[in-house]
Amino acid sequence: MNWLDRRLKWVFTLPAVLFIALMIAFPIVYTGRISLYEWSMSAISPPKWVGLDNYVSLLKDRAFWTSLKITIYHSFFSIVLETVLGVAIALLFSRNFAGKKLAKAVMMIPMVATPVAIGLVWLLIYEPSIGLANKVMKSFGLPTQEWLGSVTQVIPSLIVVDVWQWTPMIALIVIAGLATLPADPYESAAVDGATGLQKLVHITLPLLMPTIITAVTLRIIDLMKTFDTIYATTQGGPNFASQTLNVKIYDTAFVNFKLGSASALLIIFFAIIMACIVLLTAIRRRLGGHL
Repeated sequence: MNWLDRRLKWVFTLPAVLFIALMIAFPIVYTGRISLYEWSMSAISPPKWVGLDNYVSLLKDRAFWTSLKITIYHSFFSIVLETVLGVAIALLFSRNFAGKKLAKAVMMIPMVATPVAIGLVWLLIYEPSIGLANKVMKSFGLPTQEWLGSVTQVIPSLIVVDVWQWTPMIALIVIAGLATLPADPYESAAVDGATGLQKLVHITLPLLMPTIITAVTLRIIDLMKTFDTIYATTQGGPNFASQTLNVKIYDTAFVNFKLGSASALLIIFFAIIMACIVLLTAIRRRLGGHL
C-alpha cells in the first residue's frame, strides 16, 4: 500500500469535515463578533462598538439571572422525570406482552409531532374554562387551577408537556441499550440465586448507565434550548414567569431589537450548554464508556 492509498480516506472525507466545521464555526464567530456591538438592526444607525459592555450589562441584569434560574428549574425537573420514566418504560418493553408493537408505535406519537402543534393542543388542555385538565380536576372533586395563567404553576405545567413529549426518546435509547447487554452476568446471577430486583440494581442499571448518560446528554442539549413549545403556549408569561433564556434571547433580539445584547446572551448560553456536555461526557467516560 503506497502513501496515497493510506491517506485516500482522508482525501475523500476532508471536504465534508471542512464544510461541517465551517457551518458550525461561522455562526459562533459571527455571533461573538456581533455581541461586541450595540446594534438595533437599523440601516439608519450602524453597529456601534461597545466591547464587553453587553456582557457586563447582562451579568448585572436581574432579569438574566431570573431567566437562567427558570431554565435550570425547567430543564432539571424535566430531565429527571424523563429519565426515570424512560428507563421504567424501557424495562417494561424488555418483557413480552400482548400488544407490545402497538404500544411502541403509540408511545412514539408525541415525539414525532411538531412542537408548535403540541403547544397549541396543550394550550387548549390547560385552558381554565373549557380545558380538559380542569374537567378532570372537577371529576375528582378537586379545585380547578389556572395552569399556564399562574406564576407558580406555569413551569410545572410546561414540565408536564415536555415529559409527555420527550420521555419516549429516552425510552427508545435505553431499549436499544438493553438489547446490547451481555447474557453472562445474568446467567451467573441466576446460578447464585439472585432475585429480579437484585439483577436490576446490581447488573442492569450499572451496565445501562453509559447508555442513560448518553440519552441524558442528547436530551439536555435540546431541552435547555426549548423555545417553540414554550412560546406557543405562554410567550414567556405570565409576568415573565416562563421566560427561559431562549425566550429572553428572542425577545431581546426581535421584540426589543437589541441584537448585540441578544448575541451576548447566545454566547453565554452556548458556554453553559457546552459546560453541561463536558460534565456529562466526563461522567460517562468515568463509567467506562466512550461517546
